[in-house]
Amino acid sequence: MHPVLFELGGITVYSYGFMIAIGALAGVAYMTIQGKKEVGLTFDQANSLFLYIFIAAFVGGKLFLFFEDPSRYMHTPRKLLTGNGFVFYGSFLLAIPTMLWFFRKHKLDLYKMLDVMAVTTCLVHMFGRMGCFLAGCCYGIPTDGVLGVIFSDPACSAEPKNIPLHPTQLYEAIYILIVMIVLLVLRSRRKFYGQLFLLYMILYAVGRSILEIFRGDEARGYIVQDYLSHSQFIAILIILTVIYVYSRWSRTNTISVQKNKRA
Repeated sequence: MHPVLFELGGITVYSYGFMIAIGALAGVAYMTIQGKKEVGLTFDQANSLFLYIFIAAFVGGKLFLFFEDPSRYMHTPRKLLTGNGFVFYGSFLLAIPTMLWFFRKHKLDLYKMLDVMAVTTCLVHMFGRMGCFLAGCCYGIPTDGVLGVIFSDPACSAEPKNIPLHPTQLYEAIYILIVMIVLLVLRSRRKFYGQLFLLYMILYAVGRSILEIFRGDEARGYIVQDYLSHSQFIAILIILTVIYVYSRWSRTNTISVQKNKRA
């Protein structure tokens, strides 16, 4: 599509990085405003939290990318650090313990902050997928349908070029937007704190598993060739784990919400 957004004074602005920056700004804004309302999160705490999460997400995303094709990056480690590639689940799974550590360190309400972070993650991820579309990564399989998009820029990552492909990046961005709207609608109706975060994890895992069917970048790897990708396998584990956690939190956290409503 358009991997390079524009060039100005010898500086190249890449569309992927630009969209990530937009998502980060939107995420910080929401986290700061809603975090202050929910748990008294300060501006400095919000900035520090986002910085820690950014570092964890970068390391996790690159680490999982390495495991997708170790032989490739062992020979060309520079591509791992300088390329646009990331694995979302790698970023997400390393960001979670980072968030938990930060919440406990600063004595922030764990469950309330997780609900805030569910919407924050949606914002960053949604814009990130738009960046993927512009960069041509995370592309779909060829299609004859009306939704097919042709990638022709030699610099983009999509393959094959000049034939219609499923715009899986946009499918996912739209799906994440829908999930975020659902979470915002349910925010005032949640039965227990932490519910929004758990719902986000389940909804995204289900949606991602379905979208994997239309993905064409096979370099992401399979557990069972052509049947079960790495992301689908991780999604299954997440769904099973979250269902168990949901059943526990729904019993232990409900009382605190009821007290809050009566206050």
